[in-house]
Amino acid sequence: MAEEIIIVQGNNTLAGDVAVSGAKNSALKLIAAALLGQGETTIHNVPLISDISIMSDVLRCLGARVERDGHTLTVDTSAVDKHETPYELVSKMRASISVLGPLVGRFGCARVAMPGGCQIGARKIDMHLVGLEAIGVEFSIDHGFLEASTPNGLHGAHVVLDFPSVGATENLLMAAVAAEGSTVIENAAREPEIVDLANMLVSMGTRVTGAGSDIIEVEGVPLSSLHPCEHTTVGDRIEAGTFLAGGALTGGPVTVHGIDPSYLRVALMKLRAMGCDVETGDDWITVGRTRPLAPIDLQTLPHPGFPTDLQAQFMLLAAFADGMSVITENVFENRFMFASELMRMGADIAIEDHHALVRGVDVLQGADVSSTDLRAGAALVLAGIAGEGETRVHNIGHIDRGYEDYVGKLRALGADVVRAETEQAQTSR
Repeated sequence: MAEEIIIVQGNNTLAGDVAVSGAKNSALKLIAAALLGQGETTIHNVPLISDISIMSDVLRCLGARVERDGHTLTVDTSAVDKHETPYELVSKMRASISVLGPLVGRFGCARVAMPGGCQIGARKIDMHLVGLEAIGVEFSIDHGFLEASTPNGLHGAHVVLDFPSVGATENLLMAAVAAEGSTVIENAAREPEIVDLANMLVSMGTRVTGAGSDIIEVEGVPLSSLHPCEHTTVGDRIEAGTFLAGGALTGGPVTVHGIDPSYLRVALMKLRAMGCDVETGDDWITVGRTRPLAPIDLQTLPHPGFPTDLQAQFMLLAAFADGMSVITENVFENRFMFASELMRMGADIAIEDHHALVRGVDVLQGADVSSTDLRAGAALVLAGIAGEGETRVHNIGHIDRGYEDYVGKLRALGADVVRAETEQAQTSR
């Protein structure tokens, strides 16, 4: 059976300018939030990626009309009359669980298949349920579906999350806008994508304050006062960080446009610590390097800490650094699966519990490797660009979930990289 792969020829330098697409992790939730508007909402700067297609299909199954014109998505939810999402769509993408909050907010009930997505950890939805239960939602499990109901309606509450979960914060935020009274979310996620969602909800007629801090307050409004809006998605900080890592890896300089540098404050600090030259403007960042890469000590944490979605890219940088780096993964327990693929190319990495000890090597060799998740796939392509010889990256569907025209953008920066079909359905082992 034919399989599409990415073929990379090594020993290349990435240099030039690249425009960052809209943030995947924001756009998906903005589409879900459109359910609350009960009309035609327009969302700009939406990336052309497979996850957006899946989320669009989820809303179509609920009765919405979803149309795309370039990077603008029109979502008309006025005819939505269903509150059940099908397993065949939700199982493909974990973010589909984001329709739970707005469906409960709009209908007072929901039937959502248990989610799927990247295999990088349990990522249980317990915190979603605990938060929603606090504002009046009751849950049961029925043959793989999560059944939500609100027999006594939605009401405000003070909710303290065990962990600043992005998904739990978003679902609670979207349901609480339709609750009676005030809801306070303490230990809320602080990611820029949370702020983006809150800004859109405010444009729809809700009252949300504190987004971007660890305490968010939502003053519930009648559902009838919510309306459609027009909103522009923020730039994707993880895509930006991936290309900047490519500049750091090969010397660059690489300039990314369409991103607020404050979104990547810790990552840029680590790049400087590794010996890179970093310049920033209002909506651009440039990274280049003329010195050897220095080793780092890095640990992933919820925002504003170092993002787990850039851990693989920085492990790749550490693989070329002059000395021993220690990378600690505190967010997803299976995210070090990427290390075994990098080791196939000659990286010197030892895994001890949730720590990776990375000893820099002089060269990585091209090999057949497999994307273990979205960010690992993108990092493996970068590894091939910096390595020697030919690298063939398999399971690239993971990359397509979150990077718009990744190959095209890399080629524009000087990479020798192409997509191709092969009859070999499995990576050579």
